[in-house]
Amino acid sequence: MSNTASELARLRAALAAAEARAEVAESELAQTRAVVSCSEAMIQELKLEIAKLRRDKYGISSERRARLIDQLELQLEELETAATEDGLAAEQAAEKASKVRAFTRRHPVRKPFPDHLPRERVVVEAPAACTCCGSDRIVKMGEDITETLEVIPRQWKVIQTVREKFTCRACEKISQPPAPFHAIPRGWAGPSLIAMLVFEKYGQHQPLNRQAERFAREGVELSLSTLADLVGHATVALQPIHALIETHVRAAHRLHGDDTTVPLLARGGAKKARLWTYVRDDQPWNGGAPPAAFFRFSRDRAATNPNQHLAGWQGVLQADAYGGYNDLYRADRDPGPVTSALCWSHARRKFFELADIAGNVRKGKPAHQISPTALEAVKRIDAIFDIEREINGLDADARLAARQELSRPLVDNLHDWLQEERAKLSRHNKVAKAINYMFEKEGRWQAFTAFLDDGRICLTNNAAERALRGVALGRKSWLFAGSERGGERAAAMYTLIVTAKMNNIDPQAWLADVLSRLPDMPVSRVPELLPWNWKASEGATAAAA
Repeated sequence: MSNTASELARLRAALAAAEARAEVAESELAQTRAVVSCSEAMIQELKLEIAKLRRDKYGISSERRARLIDQLELQLEELETAATEDGLAAEQAAEKASKVRAFTRRHPVRKPFPDHLPRERVVVEAPAACTCCGSDRIVKMGEDITETLEVIPRQWKVIQTVREKFTCRACEKISQPPAPFHAIPRGWAGPSLIAMLVFEKYGQHQPLNRQAERFAREGVELSLSTLADLVGHATVALQPIHALIETHVRAAHRLHGDDTTVPLLARGGAKKARLWTYVRDDQPWNGGAPPAAFFRFSRDRAATNPNQHLAGWQGVLQADAYGGYNDLYRADRDPGPVTSALCWSHARRKFFELADIAGNVRKGKPAHQISPTALEAVKRIDAIFDIEREINGLDADARLAARQELSRPLVDNLHDWLQEERAKLSRHNKVAKAINYMFEKEGRWQAFTAFLDDGRICLTNNAAERALRGVALGRKSWLFAGSERGGERAAAMYTLIVTAKMNNIDPQAWLADVLSRLPDMPVSRVPELLPWNWKASEGATAAAA
């Protein structure tokens, strides 16, 4: 019996030792996983930082760098999440196995919370006596504060505007203060609510039906037709601001123009309509005029659209090589021909697609199957971009002098080299087609080189493409414009929101303040509400708060 008991005790001891070793091994494995995850996240973070530094040094025009940064940010997000999960698992495993030192992960450095956020003090109840000896003779010597960021769910409120009535005992007449002006007729919706609806719909790409569902979950039932009515009222109320922005844009000597597709709901299915933008941005040459953009909607991409949008305007139009602009360049145009300045980013992109090693790898093609001619063209064009980055922000005369001295020799050499290379290629060759994009029509090369003779002209049309970026992102959310009127309404709202963003102000706060002040403001003072004027006004701070 004693032998059996001792054998049982030995087995139990062996089992306990095995379990302890298993816990240690499990903990060490968790620690290793946490270290690997943290290291991968750190490596990805460093890669992202290097990519951003290269972008700052060499510019943001490279499609490769833009795609690389997007990809690195997405991978970093996933790796940081995985590192947090593995770190928590390692901590839990270390608690079970006391022999293993707990893994400590390097947490991301957090910036201090902004000073403008309100602080709510929650004071933990102080001890009534000394925790050591029990004496009640304790005196406060300081405090430790731990800040935790929290969010308060959106709060709704009803504002009751009371106008008291008084009757005169002498003449029996009734006296009452006049009714205040409202953002919309009957004034049941406040300006902040209307601004939120408009900005969520056009700035954050949240259709009204989704907003109505969210409001219902918060206890406020507002029908879709009611919200649509508010948006319609806001469009009409903001029309004076829209008109002033368009006038400001059309007063520019140089404009950026571009368009993008907008699905339009029509009989038999959606049709491909267009949203056009015309951007005034004099910041690259320190022109002084505030940046702005106005948008237009059309059912198609016919040449009559830009002719109508820019009727009576004359200057330099920076755009792509779309033939619909050609009527603007005619010598017999009234009031005169528009000068064409074509975009080098568009020309460079055609060569880049033929020299994109990473793109070939993603498509399953061998990395070496790229065009040496296209790669050389990209390098030559990049050299011109490098000069532009150095002179960005200088005045027009300084930019012109630098281009004459530095850029013109590179452009002339590029012209001769492209002509020589095209002579060696079949006209069906893809590189030949990329070269023909810059030469195929009379005056095309002259439009590409217009920047060499005018310091106000930019090398690219990126300003217009940036203005349209929100539309491209929003198409996946709102799917299509419900009608032609809906497209025109969207164009008006994009004009306001994009212009506000270009002037570095909060579009929602600006719209709320404009809607509240516009009804009782004299027409002569309406320009004070334009984004670039509003930013410097005293009402800006109050509206943002």
